[in-house]
Amino acid sequence: MINKIQNMNGIKIRIGGMAKAIYNKIGKGMRPGRMALGMMLATMLGLVACDEHRDFPDTGMKVGHILCTDGEVMSYEDYNQSGKEAIAVVFHLNRDEAVAGNGYAVYLHDLAPEAFADSIGIVQGTSADPAALDGNENTFALYETTETASPMAEQVFDLWKYGQSAYVPSVAQMRLLYASREAVNPYIERCGGVPIPDSANECWYWTSTEVAGQEAAKAWLYSTGSGAIQETPKWQAHKVRPIVTLNE
Repeated sequence: MINKIQNMNGIKIRIGGMAKAIYNKIGKGMRPGRMALGMMLATMLGLVACDEHRDFPDTGMKVGHILCTDGEVMSYEDYNQSGKEAIAVVFHLNRDEAVAGNGYAVYLHDLAPEAFADSIGIVQGTSADPAALDGNENTFALYETTETASPMAEQVFDLWKYGQSAYVPSVAQMRLLYASREAVNPYIERCGGVPIPDSANECWYWTSTEVAGQEAAKAWLYSTGSGAIQETPKWQAHKVRPIVTLNE
């Protein structure tokens, strides 16, 4: 604090010297009065003050924050004192205005293995684009296809009892989850959930993305152990780790 006061006093002395030099160099007819000089000095001090570093509390959402069943997102420390129920952990923050939502949160638990479709031979209307962040749209397409049912999608829709729009992540969204798994796993565990696995026997999950050119028969599995994807017949049963888009 003492150093800060000394620094400000030094700045005032230097600015005062600058103002005096300006006063002496300009002609008498153009010299400003004392009030004008005072205003100049105050303005200069104000500009200096604006340049000072100030610490403000950071209230923004971060990876590792907790999504509660009432829709509120908070730090783990605040959650731990809130008495609320956790449902998911933030794993990605969206900086792209062209992409819906402020980020994504991953649910604390897997859903039981289910088939992508209860029969093959039907294109279910997903984008089939492994680069698209469109799991929400894909899941709706699966759910609304009348020619065949999607036990996987139906199971995810049952989660809506919490008021959260859960869905099966796309390949691209699983890539984001894979990239942040080490950051979010500790918080998933602290909230009583099951961490994202990396063991060969537990790491394969359905995505909501069909395989382009083979949409009627195959969809992509994603490995949270290696980041690999694998073409898989839709009738096979595999786990899902639902995610949710976060909106203000």
